[in-house]
Amino acid sequence: MLKRIFMALSAGALIFSLAGCASYMPLGVIYTEGKTGIDANNGVSGSKTGQACMTSILGLVATGDAGVDTAMANGGIKNVATINYTAKNILGIYGTYCTVVTGN
Repeated sequence: MLKRIFMALSAGALIFSLAGCASYMPLGVIYTEGKTGIDANNGVSGSKTGQACMTSILGLVATGDAGVDTAMANGGIKNVATINYTAKNILGIYGTYCTVVTGN
């Protein structure tokens, strides 16, 4: 009986670990630090920068506003030149995810 419970829990853990989440950037199991983005340059120069971030704790709770509109407001930007995303995560314990916008 105990062996069956152990096998069921092990199978569940294996399925859970292989179920991965969709993400816009590769994530490392132990450590992630990276930058990705899209170039939205429509003839606009990027003289100003605005950033908006959110944090994740234990992969259970995530709070904040990392939206493009918030990043634009934080940088006083009206016309977007570029949009980039940064992520930093340590062991899934603590992570920051930011949207960085440049423009005028």
